[in-house]
Amino acid sequence: MAAEISSELAEAKHALVIKPSSLGDIVHALPAVALLKSANPRMKIRWVANSEWAPLLQGNSDLAGVVSFPRAQMRGPLGVAKFWRWSCALREPLPDLVFDFQGLLRSGLMAWRSRGARVIGLADSREGARFFHGVRVAVDPGAHAVERYLAVPRALGVEVPADAGQFSFKLPQQAPAQLPPEGFVLFHPFSRGEGKSLDAAAVQCFCESVRDRPVVIVGRGGSELDALPEGTHNWIGGTTLAELAWLMARAAFTVSVDSGPAHMAAALGENMLAIHSWSNPLRVGPFRPRAWVWKGGRIARVGEFDPQLAAAAGGLPDLDAMVRIADLATVAAG
Repeated sequence: MAAEISSELAEAKHALVIKPSSLGDIVHALPAVALLKSANPRMKIRWVANSEWAPLLQGNSDLAGVVSFPRAQMRGPLGVAKFWRWSCALREPLPDLVFDFQGLLRSGLMAWRSRGARVIGLADSREGARFFHGVRVAVDPGAHAVERYLAVPRALGVEVPADAGQFSFKLPQQAPAQLPPEGFVLFHPFSRGEGKSLDAAAVQCFCESVRDRPVVIVGRGGSELDALPEGTHNWIGGTTLAELAWLMARAAFTVSVDSGPAHMAAALGENMLAIHSWSNPLRVGPFRPRAWVWKGGRIARVGEFDPQLAAAAGGLPDLDAMVRIADLATVAAG
């Protein structure tokens, strides 16, 4: 089967990638798509992404275009009809290959509506998406999300680098209108995920404990942040995704709760720490083995993290832990 599919990959003129969300999942799928493109540079790839995340893919040299999925407009009694009309764009042009990296009913329907000649999905797809897949690629359910997606190019005969540092994460970067102070530590303390955001006291403690470095706070939320210490710059709600990537690429060190921006930071380098509460950092944490993780009271490089501790349920760091995280950020920033 692999030889047959590999031949189809080599001959494909058009491909469609279906990975609408979320921000972190799109980042995790970038290396797999880059490898598919490198295996057939003439293949034109379009990527389906939710409208809010489509800017993350704009200008990506591996892509011929981005199909924006206005998910919010698909709700309500007319949602099905709107989806039906919108999905006609998926077959312009008709794809030779469709890669359903989302693996849900919605993405399966997108693959079906695209009329792609061959639809490839993951074996652990849910909600009946597998019934829309002509080929189901076996994946390790315990593997990191990046590795799960890399199973697709592997199944197509594409050579996958053994060194995580060789993977391509093409993220747009744009300098913000106001440049940050030199040598800044970037801090992303809030997440839309339940039980992942730090409270105001933890944010205050971290900013006070970073020594001799300005701190730039980014992300969404945090309306309760008031009396921050001198040297702290509150840029909450003030950056685009491209500006956020620019800041992460230039920060002396980045600290983020488990979230899409944490995956962006890890994609752009190893000089970062991700704070995990209940999520498993070995499955959804930084993919770079020398990036740092805090979970369950322990700080360690993700490549050295204890698997049992990583899989255990846990809470957010207390103030003492925030001081330790700030100490690491100070030292690692140099």
